[in-house]
Amino acid sequence: MSPSTATGSAELDAGARPPTLRIAGDWTLAHYADLERRVDALGSPLPENTEVDLTGLSELDTAGASLLVRMLGTDRLADLARAGDGLPPARRALLETVGKALDAYQRPKVARRPPAIMEVLARIGKAMEGVWRQQLQLLGFIGLTLETLTRGLLRPRRWRITSLVSHVEQTGLDAVPIVALLTFMVGAVVAFLGSTVLADFGATIYTVDLIAFSFLREFGVLLTAILMAGRTASAFTAQIGSMKANEEIDAIRALGLDPVELLVLPRVVALLVSLPLLTFLAMIAGLAGGAVVCALTLDISPTMFMTLFKADIGVRHFLVGLSKAPVFAFLIAVIGCLEGFKVSGSAQSVGEHTTSSVVQSIFVVILIDALAALFFMEMGW
Repeated sequence: MSPSTATGSAELDAGARPPTLRIAGDWTLAHYADLERRVDALGSPLPENTEVDLTGLSELDTAGASLLVRMLGTDRLADLARAGDGLPPARRALLETVGKALDAYQRPKVARRPPAIMEVLARIGKAMEGVWRQQLQLLGFIGLTLETLTRGLLRPRRWRITSLVSHVEQTGLDAVPIVALLTFMVGAVVAFLGSTVLADFGATIYTVDLIAFSFLREFGVLLTAILMAGRTASAFTAQIGSMKANEEIDAIRALGLDPVELLVLPRVVALLVSLPLLTFLAMIAGLAGGAVVCALTLDISPTMFMTLFKADIGVRHFLVGLSKAPVFAFLIAVIGCLEGFKVSGSAQSVGEHTTSSVVQSIFVVILIDALAALFFMEMGW
């Protein structure tokens, strides 16, 4: 026998004595919308002396039972279920169960929203906690890298020369055009702006000193480090993160190899070699850009430029700028590799940690450069 598909009905015969509510048809989820409109049209509560006739009820499920509870109330429905006039035992049990469940149901309390200032403070605290944990992880990874590097120095047979040369080519040689072009253009801009300002004081000759000081002490190493943070740190994170997502790092550990020794050390050493060389190139390119502007706009020939440069600029400014390059190189490489190891296994995670490595690297480079500038200034170097 196929189940009935007739929509349920609820008709109130107000003329009868006593008033009678006749429930008929299917009270199931398939007809819930129509039944809900009928229940709303009858309104509630019904008169207390209303008789309820359930003999015409065909099909019933929990959705229909909940509507009957809503229309009649849990106590009245429980009485009808216990009386069971014309109802099979299964439907009486269903009505009793749904009635008890809805009677015991308590609407969950809505959590009180804290004041806006507390939410802002909570978010700031959460962010600071995240930064603190991130810095602890970075310090731990720096220690692990230095410990592995120290052990590797005593065992030359374990050096990864091929990988090191490959990474020197990728991080250093391939970056030469962009570093040289960018620093040449910045050197030209600094010279042009400096000569414009110094012309008001009749001191355009000091444009040479301005270019030399700025590129030897700051711009040469800082611009190069920022370029490496955007170019190399992201590449390290993407490479190691992809290996982590493809479970290649797990395979390396399963073979008894050390991922830090195999993946991190060649990249760190490669950047320690490349960044100072690129910094030197950036200094030369920046000075060349400034010399071109001086020759074209200030009638300072390249020979005169070099004469003033040698007379006014000491070698200590070059050493101060170059001394920061290995520190920046180590931090950029370590941050890029650490973020690669944090990848959880999806392409989205690779992208998120690649972005994070670039942001962290640039932030650390600028922070260390500011601290170094204060230190060198206080030391009179």
